[in-house]
Amino acid sequence: MEKHVNIPVFIPHLGCPNDCVFCNQRIISGKKEFYADEVIPIIEEALSTVSDNCKKEIAFFGGSFTGIDKCLMENLLIISNQYLKSGRINSIRCSTRPDYISADVLNILKKYNVETVELGLQSVSQDVLNLCKRGHNFDAEINATRLIKEWGFRLGGQMMIGLPGSSLEDEIATAKFIVRADCDEARIYPTIVFKDTELQRMADRGEYNSLDLDEAVSRSAKAFAILIEGGVKVLRIGLCDSENLHSDRTYHSGPNHAAIGELVENEFYYNLICEKLQGLKFDNQSDLILNVPIGHMSKVIGQHRKNKIRLFQRYGFRSIKVCESNNVSEYSVFLKVEERK
Repeated sequence: MEKHVNIPVFIPHLGCPNDCVFCNQRIISGKKEFYADEVIPIIEEALSTVSDNCKKEIAFFGGSFTGIDKCLMENLLIISNQYLKSGRINSIRCSTRPDYISADVLNILKKYNVETVELGLQSVSQDVLNLCKRGHNFDAEINATRLIKEWGFRLGGQMMIGLPGSSLEDEIATAKFIVRADCDEARIYPTIVFKDTELQRMADRGEYNSLDLDEAVSRSAKAFAILIEGGVKVLRIGLCDSENLHSDRTYHSGPNHAAIGELVENEFYYNLICEKLQGLKFDNQSDLILNVPIGHMSKVIGQHRKNKIRLFQRYGFRSIKVCESNNVSEYSVFLKVEERK
């Protein structure tokens, strides 16, 4: 499979009309300021480090791209489109807010050959949106996703786990909406509390409690399962690991783990295997054979063999054998229980 490389251009907080309680893009992205004349050097430096055989994409992240000054947005798109036309990159994407999508905006994005638009679809719950001070309602998410698909863009949805007032049921409903909206891809972000945010002040006042790691993994795995079953490609689980996630100057609390994405996939596979074992008859003299996708053996076994250990403890198998197979599709498991005589 051809490798895909993003060339991120961070525009921290540009275009955002308000401060969501969880947001401090200057900390999350590591960028405090944005200078338009740095964009070409950023792209050139990135291109110098990747193979010509990779699929390369310029990605405008960090703020609400379609909410920034129109002249600046078009200038950035002109630059990225020149790289596209020259063949030095393969595609362009941007991330933005649902309430900053309109026919006029999409016309500009289409003019400069943007391929993918990612939306912050943090929650479908109006109560959660209000508590997070998102500044828009759920109808804005419905309208934006519909428009983006009607205009022929690829659509990405970014959802969050463990927001103020959010429950597992809210997060399941959000994942189902992302599927129903025909999103092509998604990202799942367990909520991290950064310093110098309203969420930090809420936590300090006892108005918000972060999820612990196990709960964040469990809830994320349930959302992940819905997305995968609905045919939505999950691009990422958790924020990109950086010094800002580990520094006492920036990190306050929350399920901060460098490999949280892998932990979620481990949990997904454990749940899937348990689901497939329901209704089967076996005893402690039985052997469990798991055929799994190529490259997914470690995800099925789990970190520190956690999934194997849990399956032994829960079902009492005599042995568990995990085999990779070309005949098993991604995020599927074919299992067989054999009784020893």
